[in-house]
Amino acid sequence: MTFEAWTIFALFWVVFVTTPGPNAVNCISNGMTYGFWRSLPAVGAILTQASLFLALSAFGVTALLAASETAFQIAKLIGAVFLISLGVRGWVKAKTPPAETLAAGSMYWRALAIATINPKSVAGYLAAFSQFVQPDVAIGEQMWVIVPTALTLTTLSYCTYTAMGAGLGRAAIGAVFNVWFRRFMAVCFVVYGVLLGVAQTPGRT
Repeated sequence: MTFEAWTIFALFWVVFVTTPGPNAVNCISNGMTYGFWRSLPAVGAILTQASLFLALSAFGVTALLAASETAFQIAKLIGAVFLISLGVRGWVKAKTPPAETLAAGSMYWRALAIATINPKSVAGYLAAFSQFVQPDVAIGEQMWVIVPTALTLTTLSYCTYTAMGAGLGRAAIGAVFNVWFRRFMAVCFVVYGVLLGVAQTPGRT
């Protein structure tokens, strides 16, 4: 991969991982509730999903998934229901003081599910590989550049979102603010779920 191609890829990835979505909302919510360090398992889960999708993209699996309308429709429905249920549950429990601690494993698997169920992630990774991977260069050689770049930028992005949430939590603005902010996060999950459910399958009209 040339330096110019790497620069374009890096800029694309910055936009890809910094655009607010369910992962960002989850990181902010975790940081606000549990603090920065206790919320890092969720960032680790996002990196797990990123590593998996990068590997699948390199082997062309995401191209097969993107070509299957049925697979995308099923994934969309599951993802939409999951996100909406998280939002509804968050709204209902907004007035309930959150537990001071949460098992790292529980946080990890919840974050992994949120990161994985959105089929638009498949489209994003497919776009990255179809646009920026050079066909005349061995994919293995390019992965040595793509993977560290993607994972580093992903880590910085979601650690920043987590730190933002932790900052809000430390500010301790007040119980009323905390309740309404948690409700706002809940509404975000519902909105993302609805948008996911009505979104067009990539490549279809």
